[in-house]
Formats: sequence, structure tokens, C-alpha cells
Amino acid sequence: MEGIVNKKKIRINQFIKVPEVRLINFDGTMIGIVKTTEALSIANDKGLDLVEISSKSVPPLCKIVDFLKFKYEIDKKEKLMRKKSKIVEVKEFRIKPRISEHDLSIKIKHARKLLCNLKKVQFTMIFTLRELQYKDLGIKIMCKIKKDLLDISDFDESISFVGMKIFVIFMPKKNFITNKKES
Repeated sequence: MEGIVNKKKIRINQFIKVPEVRLINFDGTMIGIVKTTEALSIANDKGLDLVEISSKSVPPLCKIVDFLKFKYEIDKKEKLMRKKSKIVEVKEFRIKPRISEHDLSIKIKHARKLLCNLKKVQFTMIFTLRELQYKDLGIKIMCKIKKDLLDISDFDESISFVGMKIFVIFMPKKNFITNKKES
């Protein structure tokens, strides 16, 4: 039975095909370099499995453990790491340089709500070919957005140009975040 952990195959018992292994006992003591057949017999005598921990070392590092318990511990560590990792959600608002004043104010109002809920917000202005000659109009609109959201947000960088797009990323202000958490 070849176990799969982390989408990486872990070789156990008879699937370990190298002639010698560096063996660690079930209690964590180093036994040393032994033949694979001898390591398998030691594991079988104790009713445990021989699990290859590190295949990159020469000879490979193997440990005598209960494979199911070993797999459970690895899954538990991965779950804890996923739980600790923070997923940052960025809501993107796409606008054109010919956006009406009312539409822009609605998008700013919606962005304000998202920033109050501690989400990141990105405004992206997309130009068509002929609109590229009016980049200054796009910059004016982006500056207006920055001015309207400045009281509750910080922006990552200044206005950025990428190809036919201009974008600005806003995030909630630090002091706004602490005030929100206290209330």
C-alpha cells in the first residue's frame, strides 16, 4: 500500500526499493544505516510500518511508525497551516473613462461599504484604442476616487499603468481596522 500525502507519494514497507536505509526507531532514536530487508523485519516484529521520510538523502531516511497515525498527523498539520493562512479577498470595480458621475458615485459608495467590512478594493479603468489618448481624463477620475476614499482607506501604490489599464488598490486604514475590532 503506497500512501499519498500532500499529493506526494510516500513509500512504505515493500515499496521501498533501495538496498540500504538510515533507520529511526518508533521512539525517535537513531538506529543507523541498515539493509532495507532488516528494517522491514524490525518494523514487522513491532507491528508497525516502515515509512520513507526523506527520499532525497543518501541513503533514504526511514522511520518505524504506524502509517495511519503518521498520515493523520501530517493531515492535521496541513489543516492547521491552512487555517492560519489568511486569504485576502480583493473586490475589483471596472470602469471606463466615459463613466457618468452618478455611476461613479454608486461604485465609490459600494467600495466604501466593502472597505468598512475590512476588504481590499481595486478600481480598474479599461481604455479602448481611441480612449488611450485621454489618459489624463482617466487619471483625473482615479484621483477623484482616491480623494473620496482617502478618509477610510490607504492605497497600496500610486496609480499604475499596465497596458490599456489603469488601476489603484485600496485597503482599510490601520487605525480604522483597530477601531472596527474594538467596537
